[in-house]
Amino acid sequence: MDNKQLKVSDVMSACVSTLGRNDKLSIAEDLMKQERIRHLPVINEDGHLCGIITQRDMFRGALVRALGFGSRAEDQILNTIAVKEAMTDKVQTTTPDTLLTEAAKLMIERKIGCLPVIDGGRLVGMLSEGDFVKLMTQQ
Repeated sequence: MDNKQLKVSDVMSACVSTLGRNDKLSIAEDLMKQERIRHLPVINEDGHLCGIITQRDMFRGALVRALGFGSRAEDQILNTIAVKEAMTDKVQTTTPDTLLTEAAKLMIERKIGCLPVIDGGRLVGMLSEGDFVKLMTQQ
């Protein structure tokens, strides 16, 4: 298939880890480390996307450590702050049928590293910079 004809659904990651709004930041940090990912969609009680938490959001914990509070203090802080307090709630999304070139343009224009993929109001995947890298290595 010609790259100009590819859709988001052709390259997105369909298996997506998510967080709840009331999960603690420590869970987000653990998931990011274990799965080696930089973005986690946040789902509300109805299963709809309500935000995203990124590695950049988690960087604030490293700032706490750099200020001399130590890793124990950082752990305590991450265990007390809910994801909803640190997440971005205005999330740019895409659909499975969007042309990959259009999704790529959007990511470049908005300077974002991923797009949650929504179909019928539900999260069905994630499109990240890594998916583009993987696509290029398969050609």
